[in-house]
Amino acid sequence: KEIGSIEATVNFTLHIIPSHFLLAGLFLTACFVSLAIGTSVGTIVALVPIASGIADETGMSQAMMAALVVGGSFFGDNLSFISDTTIAATRAVGCAMHEKFKANFMIVLPAVIVVAGYYVFKGLSINTVSDVHPIEWLKLLPYLSVIVLALFGIDVTLVLVIGLLLNAVVGFGTDSLDWFSFLGSMGQGIAGMGDLIIVTLLAGGMLGIIRYNGGLDYIMRSVVKRAHGRRGAEFSIGLLTALANLCTANNTIAIITVGGIVNDISEKFDIPKRRAASLMDVFSCFVQGIIPYGAQLLMAAGLAGLATTQIIPYLYYPFAVGICVMISIIFRRK
Repeated sequence: KEIGSIEATVNFTLHIIPSHFLLAGLFLTACFVSLAIGTSVGTIVALVPIASGIADETGMSQAMMAALVVGGSFFGDNLSFISDTTIAATRAVGCAMHEKFKANFMIVLPAVIVVAGYYVFKGLSINTVSDVHPIEWLKLLPYLSVIVLALFGIDVTLVLVIGLLLNAVVGFGTDSLDWFSFLGSMGQGIAGMGDLIIVTLLAGGMLGIIRYNGGLDYIMRSVVKRAHGRRGAEFSIGLLTALANLCTANNTIAIITVGGIVNDISEKFDIPKRRAASLMDVFSCFVQGIIPYGAQLLMAAGLAGLATTQIIPYLYYPFAVGICVMISIIFRRK
Protein backbone atom coordinates (compact mmCIF):
# COMPACT_ATOMS: atom_id res chain seq x y z
CA LYS A 1 0.00 0.00 0.00
CA GLU A 2 2.79 2.41 0.94
CA ILE A 3 4.58 2.17 -2.43
CA GLY A 4 1.38 2.47 -4.48
CA SER A 5 1.19 -1.17 -5.51
CA ILE A 6 -2.53 -1.41 -4.77
CA GLU A 7 -3.31 1.63 -6.92
CA ALA A 8 -1.13 0.27 -9.72
CA THR A 9 -2.95 -3.07 -9.65
CA VAL A 10 -6.34 -1.35 -9.63
CA ASN A 11 -5.36 0.75 -12.65
CA PHE A 12 -4.13 -2.38 -14.44
CA THR A 13 -7.43 -4.14 -13.70
CA LEU A 14 -9.51 -1.19 -14.90
CA HIS A 15 -7.49 -1.12 -18.14
CA ILE A 16 -7.82 -4.79 -19.10
CA ILE A 17 -11.37 -5.64 -17.93
CA PRO A 18 -14.38 -3.91 -19.52
CA SER A 19 -16.50 -2.06 -16.99
CA HIS A 20 -19.51 -4.36 -17.24
CA PHE A 21 -17.35 -7.45 -16.66
CA LEU A 22 -15.43 -5.96 -13.75
CA LEU A 23 -17.36 -7.66 -10.93
CA ALA A 24 -17.62 -11.02 -12.69
CA GLY A 25 -13.96 -10.81 -13.71
CA LEU A 26 -12.78 -10.19 -10.17
CA PHE A 27 -15.04 -12.97 -8.82
CA LEU A 28 -13.73 -15.49 -11.36
CA THR A 29 -10.17 -14.33 -10.68
CA ALA A 30 -10.70 -15.09 -6.98
CA CYS A 31 -12.09 -18.51 -7.96
CA PHE A 32 -9.05 -19.23 -10.15
CA VAL A 33 -6.44 -18.02 -7.65
CA SER A 34 -8.01 -19.96 -4.77
CA LEU A 35 -8.26 -23.10 -6.91
CA ALA A 36 -4.59 -22.76 -7.85
CA ILE A 37 -3.18 -22.05 -4.39
CA GLY A 38 -5.73 -24.00 -2.32
CA THR A 39 -6.29 -21.40 0.38
CA SER A 40 -9.12 -18.98 0.93
CA VAL A 41 -7.16 -16.83 3.37
CA GLY A 42 -4.26 -16.42 0.92
CA THR A 43 -6.67 -15.38 -1.82
CA ILE A 44 -8.36 -12.85 0.47
CA VAL A 45 -5.04 -11.33 1.52
CA ALA A 46 -3.98 -10.96 -2.12
CA LEU A 47 -7.22 -9.65 -3.63
CA VAL A 48 -9.25 -7.75 -1.01
CA PRO A 49 -6.96 -4.70 -1.13
CA ILE A 50 -7.38 -4.64 -4.92
CA ALA A 51 -11.16 -5.01 -4.57
CA SER A 52 -11.22 -2.12 -2.08
CA GLY A 53 -9.26 0.05 -4.49
CA ILE A 54 -11.67 -0.75 -7.31
CA ALA A 55 -14.57 0.12 -5.01
CA ASP A 56 -13.01 3.53 -4.39
CA GLU A 57 -12.54 4.12 -8.12
CA THR A 58 -16.00 2.98 -9.20
CA GLY A 59 -18.16 4.01 -6.25
CA MET A 60 -19.23 0.42 -5.59
CA SER A 61 -19.92 -0.81 -2.07
CA GLN A 62 -16.77 -1.75 -0.17
CA ALA A 63 -18.68 -4.53 1.59
CA MET A 64 -19.92 -6.03 -1.67
CA MET A 65 -16.44 -5.96 -3.24
CA ALA A 66 -14.91 -7.64 -0.19
CA ALA A 67 -17.70 -10.25 -0.18
CA LEU A 68 -17.10 -10.91 -3.86
CA VAL A 69 -13.50 -11.93 -3.13
CA VAL A 70 -14.46 -13.94 -0.05
CA GLY A 71 -17.03 -15.88 -2.07
CA GLY A 72 -14.58 -16.64 -4.87
CA SER A 73 -11.94 -17.68 -2.36
CA PHE A 74 -14.16 -20.46 -1.07
CA PHE A 75 -14.54 -21.91 -4.57
CA GLY A 76 -10.91 -23.05 -4.50
CA ASP A 77 -10.92 -23.82 -0.79
CA ASN A 78 -13.70 -26.27 -1.54
CA LEU A 79 -12.36 -27.78 -4.78
CA SER A 80 -8.58 -27.43 -4.98
CA PHE A 81 -6.50 -30.63 -4.90
CA ILE A 82 -4.06 -28.93 -2.53
CA SER A 83 -6.69 -27.48 -0.20
CA ASP A 84 -6.45 -28.81 3.34
CA THR A 85 -10.22 -29.38 3.41
CA THR A 86 -10.02 -31.60 0.30
CA ILE A 87 -7.15 -33.58 1.76
CA ALA A 88 -8.90 -33.98 5.12
CA ALA A 89 -12.25 -34.99 3.58
CA THR A 90 -10.84 -37.56 1.16
CA ARG A 91 -8.57 -39.12 3.78
CA ALA A 92 -11.38 -39.31 6.33
CA VAL A 93 -13.55 -41.53 4.15
CA GLY A 94 -10.89 -43.07 1.90
CA CYS A 95 -11.70 -41.83 -1.60
CA ALA A 96 -9.60 -40.50 -4.46
CA MET A 97 -9.29 -36.73 -4.81
CA HIS A 98 -10.39 -36.68 -8.44
CA GLU A 99 -13.58 -38.57 -7.57
CA LYS A 100 -14.41 -36.10 -4.83
CA PHE A 101 -13.61 -33.21 -7.20
CA LYS A 102 -16.11 -34.46 -9.79
CA ALA A 103 -18.87 -34.93 -7.21
CA ASN A 104 -18.08 -31.56 -5.66
CA PHE A 105 -17.94 -29.70 -8.95
CA MET A 106 -21.42 -30.83 -9.99
CA ILE A 107 -22.81 -29.34 -6.77
CA VAL A 108 -21.10 -25.94 -6.98
CA LEU A 109 -21.24 -25.42 -10.76
CA PRO A 110 -24.81 -24.01 -10.75
CA ALA A 111 -23.83 -21.65 -7.92
CA VAL A 112 -20.81 -20.34 -9.85
CA ILE A 113 -22.87 -19.79 -13.02
CA VAL A 114 -25.72 -18.01 -11.22
CA VAL A 115 -23.46 -15.78 -9.11
CA ALA A 116 -21.14 -14.90 -12.03
CA GLY A 117 -24.23 -14.11 -14.12
CA TYR A 118 -25.55 -11.84 -11.39
CA TYR A 119 -22.22 -10.00 -11.25
CA VAL A 120 -22.32 -9.47 -15.02
CA PHE A 121 -25.84 -8.03 -14.69
CA LYS A 122 -24.78 -5.89 -11.72
CA GLY A 123 -21.73 -4.71 -13.64
CA LEU A 124 -23.89 -3.14 -16.35
CA SER A 125 -24.41 -0.17 -14.04
CA ILE A 126 -20.68 0.41 -13.46
CA ASN A 127 -18.94 3.29 -15.16
CA THR A 128 -15.22 3.51 -14.50
CA VAL A 129 -13.64 6.93 -14.45
CA SER A 130 -12.51 8.06 -17.89
CA ASP A 131 -9.14 9.34 -16.72
CA VAL A 132 -7.75 6.04 -15.43
CA HIS A 133 -4.12 6.57 -14.53
CA PRO A 134 -1.32 4.96 -16.59
CA ILE A 135 -0.18 1.49 -15.52
CA GLU A 136 2.94 1.52 -13.36
CA TRP A 137 4.32 -1.88 -14.29
CA LEU A 138 7.14 -1.89 -11.75
CA LYS A 139 4.72 -1.50 -8.87
CA LEU A 140 2.78 -4.56 -10.02
CA LEU A 141 5.75 -6.80 -9.20
CA PRO A 142 5.06 -7.36 -5.48
CA TYR A 143 1.49 -8.54 -6.10
CA LEU A 144 2.34 -10.59 -9.17
CA SER A 145 5.28 -12.25 -7.42
CA VAL A 146 3.14 -13.31 -4.45
CA ILE A 147 0.47 -14.83 -6.71
CA VAL A 148 2.91 -16.51 -9.13
CA LEU A 149 5.11 -17.97 -6.38
CA ALA A 150 2.02 -19.28 -4.60
CA LEU A 151 0.85 -20.92 -7.82
CA PHE A 152 4.18 -22.77 -7.97
CA GLY A 153 3.58 -24.16 -4.48
CA ILE A 154 6.32 -22.21 -2.68
CA ASP A 155 5.98 -22.19 1.12
CA VAL A 156 3.79 -19.29 2.23
CA THR A 157 6.38 -17.90 4.66
CA LEU A 158 9.01 -17.76 1.92
CA VAL A 159 6.50 -16.16 -0.45
CA LEU A 160 5.77 -13.38 2.03
CA VAL A 161 9.46 -12.78 2.75
CA ILE A 162 10.16 -12.47 -0.98
CA GLY A 163 7.17 -10.13 -1.27
CA LEU A 164 8.56 -7.90 1.47
CA LEU A 165 11.99 -7.79 -0.16
CA LEU A 166 10.47 -6.93 -3.55
CA ASN A 167 8.43 -4.17 -1.92
CA ALA A 168 11.64 -2.77 -0.46
CA VAL A 169 13.45 -2.90 -3.82
CA VAL A 170 10.58 -1.26 -5.70
CA GLY A 171 9.96 1.28 -2.95
CA PHE A 172 13.59 2.33 -2.71
CA GLY A 173 13.96 2.32 -6.49
CA THR A 174 10.97 4.63 -7.00
CA ASP A 175 11.71 6.81 -3.97
CA SER A 176 8.40 5.75 -2.43
CA LEU A 177 10.14 4.40 0.67
CA ASP A 178 13.16 4.95 2.85
CA TRP A 179 14.26 2.66 5.67
CA PHE A 180 12.16 4.44 8.29
CA SER A 181 8.95 4.43 6.24
CA PHE A 182 9.61 0.80 5.18
CA LEU A 183 9.88 -0.38 8.79
CA GLY A 184 7.08 1.95 9.88
CA SER A 185 4.63 0.62 7.31
CA MET A 186 5.42 -2.98 8.32
CA GLY A 187 4.77 -2.01 11.94
CA GLN A 188 1.43 -0.45 11.03
CA GLY A 189 0.45 -3.57 9.12
CA ILE A 190 1.33 -5.81 12.08
CA ALA A 191 -0.49 -3.53 14.52
CA GLY A 192 -3.56 -3.60 12.28
CA MET A 193 -3.81 -7.37 12.77
CA GLY A 194 -3.84 -7.08 16.58
CA ASP A 195 -7.63 -7.07 16.93
CA LEU A 196 -7.94 -10.05 14.59
CA ILE A 197 -5.43 -12.06 16.61
CA ILE A 198 -7.14 -11.28 19.92
CA VAL A 199 -10.62 -12.19 18.62
CA THR A 200 -9.32 -15.41 17.06
CA LEU A 201 -7.55 -16.47 20.27
CA LEU A 202 -10.61 -15.74 22.42
CA ALA A 203 -12.94 -17.58 20.02
CA GLY A 204 -10.55 -20.53 19.82
CA GLY A 205 -10.33 -20.72 23.62
CA MET A 206 -14.09 -20.58 24.10
CA LEU A 207 -14.76 -23.20 21.44
CA GLY A 208 -11.97 -25.39 22.79
CA ILE A 209 -13.72 -25.42 26.19
CA ILE A 210 -16.97 -26.44 24.50
CA ARG A 211 -15.23 -29.33 22.79
CA TYR A 212 -13.35 -30.40 25.93
CA ASN A 213 -16.58 -30.60 27.92
CA GLY A 214 -18.20 -32.91 25.40
CA GLY A 215 -20.39 -30.44 23.54
CA LEU A 216 -19.43 -31.72 20.09
CA ASP A 217 -19.76 -35.39 21.09
CA TYR A 218 -23.28 -34.73 22.39
CA ILE A 219 -24.26 -33.00 19.13
CA MET A 220 -22.90 -35.88 17.04
CA ARG A 221 -24.79 -38.52 18.99
CA SER A 222 -28.02 -36.51 18.84
CA VAL A 223 -27.82 -35.98 15.08
CA VAL A 224 -26.90 -39.55 14.15
CA LYS A 225 -29.78 -41.04 16.17
CA ARG A 226 -32.24 -39.14 13.96
CA ALA A 227 -30.88 -40.34 10.61
CA HIS A 228 -33.35 -42.46 8.65
CA GLY A 229 -32.68 -43.55 5.06
CA ARG A 230 -29.99 -42.31 2.72
CA ARG A 231 -31.45 -38.83 2.31
CA GLY A 232 -31.64 -38.42 6.07
CA ALA A 233 -28.09 -39.75 6.40
CA GLU A 234 -26.81 -37.18 3.90
CA PHE A 235 -28.54 -34.40 5.81
CA SER A 236 -26.97 -35.78 8.99
CA ILE A 237 -23.52 -35.57 7.42
CA GLY A 238 -24.17 -31.98 6.44
CA LEU A 239 -25.63 -31.03 9.83
CA LEU A 240 -22.79 -32.69 11.73
CA THR A 241 -20.18 -30.89 9.68
CA ALA A 242 -22.00 -27.56 9.93
CA LEU A 243 -22.37 -27.76 13.71
CA ALA A 244 -18.74 -28.82 14.16
CA ASN A 245 -17.71 -25.86 12.02
CA LEU A 246 -19.82 -23.48 14.07
CA CYS A 247 -18.12 -24.76 17.22
CA THR A 248 -14.56 -24.72 15.89
CA ALA A 249 -14.64 -21.80 13.41
CA ASN A 250 -12.29 -23.82 11.19
CA ASN A 251 -13.54 -25.91 8.27
CA THR A 252 -10.55 -28.25 8.22
CA ILE A 253 -10.76 -29.00 11.94
CA ALA A 254 -14.51 -29.55 11.56
CA ILE A 255 -13.93 -32.16 8.84
CA ILE A 256 -11.26 -33.92 10.88
CA THR A 257 -13.58 -33.88 13.91
CA VAL A 258 -16.52 -35.56 12.19
CA GLY A 259 -14.60 -37.55 9.57
CA GLY A 260 -14.68 -40.86 11.43
CA ILE A 261 -18.39 -40.83 12.16
CA VAL A 262 -19.18 -39.63 8.61
CA ASN A 263 -17.26 -42.63 7.27
CA ASP A 264 -19.38 -44.92 9.48
CA ILE A 265 -22.59 -43.23 8.27
CA SER A 266 -21.56 -43.62 4.62
CA GLU A 267 -20.96 -47.35 5.08
CA LYS A 268 -24.16 -47.93 7.06
CA PHE A 269 -26.39 -46.15 4.53
CA ASP A 270 -24.45 -47.12 1.39
CA ILE A 271 -23.42 -43.56 0.50
CA PRO A 272 -20.55 -43.43 -2.03
CA LYS A 273 -17.30 -42.28 -0.44
CA ARG A 274 -16.89 -39.46 -2.97
CA ARG A 275 -20.35 -38.20 -2.06
CA ALA A 276 -19.65 -38.26 1.67
CA ALA A 277 -16.34 -36.42 1.23
CA SER A 278 -18.01 -33.88 -1.04
CA LEU A 279 -20.85 -33.22 1.42
CA MET A 280 -18.42 -32.66 4.28
CA ASP A 281 -16.33 -30.23 2.27
CA VAL A 282 -19.25 -28.28 0.82
CA PHE A 283 -21.08 -27.88 4.13
CA SER A 284 -17.90 -26.88 5.95
CA CYS A 285 -17.04 -24.24 3.35
CA PHE A 286 -20.63 -22.97 3.31
CA VAL A 287 -20.66 -22.43 7.08
CA GLN A 288 -17.09 -21.13 7.24
CA GLY A 289 -17.97 -18.63 4.53
CA ILE A 290 -20.79 -16.99 6.46
CA ILE A 291 -19.83 -17.08 10.17
CA PRO A 292 -18.72 -13.61 11.35
CA TYR A 293 -15.98 -15.01 13.61
CA GLY A 294 -14.26 -17.15 10.96
CA ALA A 295 -10.69 -16.28 9.97
CA GLN A 296 -11.66 -15.49 6.37
CA LEU A 297 -14.31 -12.90 7.18
CA LEU A 298 -12.22 -11.41 9.98
CA MET A 299 -9.29 -11.07 7.58
CA ALA A 300 -11.40 -9.54 4.81
CA ALA A 301 -13.06 -7.12 7.21
CA GLY A 302 -9.72 -6.05 8.62
CA LEU A 303 -8.22 -5.43 5.18
CA ALA A 304 -11.28 -3.53 3.95
CA GLY A 305 -11.79 -1.56 7.16
CA LEU A 306 -15.28 -2.97 7.74
CA ALA A 307 -17.21 -5.04 10.26
CA THR A 308 -17.83 -8.68 9.31
CA THR A 309 -21.57 -8.12 9.66
CA GLN A 310 -21.39 -5.54 6.85
CA ILE A 311 -19.93 -8.14 4.47
CA ILE A 312 -22.25 -11.07 5.24
CA PRO A 313 -25.36 -9.76 3.38
CA TYR A 314 -23.31 -9.70 0.14
CA LEU A 315 -21.94 -13.25 0.40
CA TYR A 316 -23.91 -14.54 -2.57
CA TYR A 317 -21.65 -17.46 -3.48
CA PRO A 318 -21.51 -19.21 -0.07
CA PHE A 319 -25.29 -18.91 0.29
CA ALA A 320 -25.80 -20.14 -3.29
CA VAL A 321 -23.57 -23.15 -2.56
CA GLY A 322 -25.59 -23.89 0.58
CA ILE A 323 -28.82 -23.85 -1.44
CA CYS A 324 -27.31 -26.05 -4.17
CA VAL A 325 -26.11 -28.72 -1.76
CA MET A 326 -29.53 -28.82 -0.08
CA ILE A 327 -31.19 -29.26 -3.48
CA SER A 328 -28.71 -32.00 -4.42
CA ILE A 329 -29.74 -33.96 -1.31
CA ILE A 330 -33.48 -33.44 -1.69
CA PHE A 331 -33.51 -34.37 -5.38
CA ARG A 332 -30.74 -36.97 -5.23
CA ARG A 333 -30.78 -39.87 -7.62
CA LYS A 334 -32.10 -43.16 -6.29
